[in-house]
Amino acid sequence: MSSSREKILAAARANKPEETLLPTVPSFEGDASAERFTEVLTSIGGQVIWLEGPEQLQQVLTQLFPDSRISASPLFPGTLPVDALTTTEVLADVDLAVLPGEIGVAENGAIWLPEANMMHRALPTITQHLVLVLDHKRIVATMHQAYAQLPSTGGYGAFVAGPSKTADIEQSLVIGAHGARSLIVLLY
Repeated sequence: MSSSREKILAAARANKPEETLLPTVPSFEGDASAERFTEVLTSIGGQVIWLEGPEQLQQVLTQLFPDSRISASPLFPGTLPVDALTTTEVLADVDLAVLPGEIGVAENGAIWLPEANMMHRALPTITQHLVLVLDHKRIVATMHQAYAQLPSTGGYGAFVAGPSKTADIEQSLVIGAHGARSLIVLLY
């Protein structure tokens, strides 16, 4: 006499569907140019400024944000020291965060920002103005290509695209509603 368990397993084995092969994933080729990235980012409220090289960073930031009181950045000294233990009360006073981006995506104007580059998880969204610095050679065409470059070890990170915005309030576009009021990408 067979048990109920054995009957159920036998029925499952007898009704097993045939194996099907996984579909071939297309290559998702696209325009990985800095021009396409700039066009898309501008259309969603961001701004792109070209630098001749990273050495221009401080000069350009001084021109763009002459009234900046408190800034945070791992890219140059003299800014507010921020780490994972910095309180959000301290971060709330940061009006300018300048962070290095890792991968730009031309199809949607997004930039991959891993946690190590954020200094603190809240900094990119709590600051008034966010500046991301990116080597234009790190721009890929699609999110598929960007995800393929992410480390397999995981970890926290975010794709940032444009300043914070919403159109939920009476169907009016509001910039800076839930995060940074501006996003400038400095490409070199």
